[in-house]
Amino acid sequence: MRRLPVYFLVDVSESMVGEPIQQVQDGMRMIVQELRTDPYALETAFISVIAFAGKAKTLQPLTELYKFYPPIFPIGGGTSLGAALDYLMDDMDKSLVKTTTEQKGDWKPIIFLFSDGTPTDDPTSAFARWNNKYRRKANIVAISIGDNVNTQMLGQISDNVLRLNSTDEMSFKAFFKWVTASIKATSVSVTDVGDDDVKLAPTNGINLEKVDTSKPCIVDENFAVLLGKCSNTKKQYLIKYAKHLSAIEGLENLDMKAIDFKLVGAYPIDEETYNELCDGKSNRNINTMSLRGVPTCPCCGNQLGVVVCECGNIMCSDGHTTACPWCGMEGSLGEIAEGGMDITRGRG
Repeated sequence: MRRLPVYFLVDVSESMVGEPIQQVQDGMRMIVQELRTDPYALETAFISVIAFAGKAKTLQPLTELYKFYPPIFPIGGGTSLGAALDYLMDDMDKSLVKTTTEQKGDWKPIIFLFSDGTPTDDPTSAFARWNNKYRRKANIVAISIGDNVNTQMLGQISDNVLRLNSTDEMSFKAFFKWVTASIKATSVSVTDVGDDDVKLAPTNGINLEKVDTSKPCIVDENFAVLLGKCSNTKKQYLIKYAKHLSAIEGLENLDMKAIDFKLVGAYPIDEETYNELCDGKSNRNINTMSLRGVPTCPCCGNQLGVVVCECGNIMCSDGHTTACPWCGMEGSLGEIAEGGMDITRGRG
């Protein structure tokens, strides 16, 4: 039996924390349930899931559809697209069955690349390796989740670059139905015709558009994410803020907007997995004056989930004297000086 390998290369950087990664989790479950009802896909499709942030990790190796169980997606630091692509190519070298004089190998694999951010590494060498050795032997479909992705860059490795313009629940559901329909159509094509080029389903009626990668794109930064540690449980969590534009008082008639970041939420993370997928400490900062809103701690419920220690790290507090879970320093809470202070933000 010739396999149709389907890879999901999924960005799990900090900006995906919260609703986006949950939607991907639910979407993978829906894809598998739908494909299991299709006889063509059930006969040919093998699925693998690779998560990447600062580093890449296989969550599920190529697995026959009826045995596949959707994995739990972690969160990591950074968006190393080059490292992820190298990891994918190494996996393809190990996992794919090649055609020989004695046997027919796997059909041309489909790779669905999901990302919501700009690479934090230099993907140039990985792109060159892909284009020289793998591009003719695989179908990569690159999906920009929102408008914070350099789609012109993705055009260097794929002729199929699409943008999911809305990331609400209904848009994600429609998007994953489109992914499922595309896999089904390709399964039919390889079985009945022997044509293993990817057959993408129509995008009519969903917030998904094909991107003209020959045109320059404006990469917008939609989120700021902070890493905190609970003072009580010593567990780590992420605090996510979304970019917000507002009119400047006194300049309402001019096309000028003030930019700040409004609280989305705080989310506990698995520290071991997060560190495993990080590619080093962040060197990016954001001023506290740009942040609007303070969450409760998602680990212990303390009312102040963003308290900055003199060591520069973030912790939670109940409003009284507390010890920093990062450095151990004890002290009482005070006001941040006028003008705010720069604190470390996530890379991805």
